Amino acid sequence: MSANVNTTQPLEYQTAQNRMNVLGFWIFLGAEIVLFSTLFGVYGVLYERYAGGPTHQDIIMIKEVMIQTLLLLTSSFTCGLAIFEMRRNHLKGLIGWLAVTFLLGIGFLYMEVNEFIHYVHLGATMQTSAFLSSFFVLLGTHGAHVTLGIGWGIMIIIQLLQRGLTPVTARKTFIIGLYWHFLDVVWIFIFTFVYLKGMVA
Repeated sequence: MSANVNTTQPLEYQTAQNRMNVLGFWIFLGAEIVLFSTLFGVYGVLYERYAGGPTHQDIIMIKEVMIQTLLLLTSSFTCGLAIFEMRRNHLKGLIGWLAVTFLLGIGFLYMEVNEFIHYVHLGATMQTSAFLSSFFVLLGTHGAHVTLGIGWGIMIIIQLLQRGLTPVTARKTFIIGLYWHFLDVVWIFIFTFVYLKGMVA
């Protein structure tokens, strides 16, 4: 057995290469935190620059946003169950919970697209005001990340079906799990500082 393999650790950490890849992804998430912090900062500066256009109270559909939030937070829970099944070496359970996770993500995206269409019908576009520009860029960037995560996750499911649970596929699964939880945390901040704050402002 290779000296770089440590079978006492979870599968995704058993090789030195895997440990380095996971560490590298944590560093990448640090860069993503900087990105979203910048977008939140811009939104914080511009969120009252309506330029005579729609305000928060004019456009926000809090009921639909609550459903979006429920979908995404539930997907974080099912993603955790997928990692739990991976740690138990249950491939079928892992794939099943990953599939549920990304289906919930698709539901979230569907509702977000409908939300954006509703805003446009109200005359709220990126060109309307600085507030709406920062609003759409922040939410659109998060939505683009969710879209990327779903596509990435589907490719990992395909690899799991083809190759089974190996140190490499376990590492890829663990990393997509980190990414998905990160997106859920970002959404909590969006829900709090964009939607809830906008409703009481």
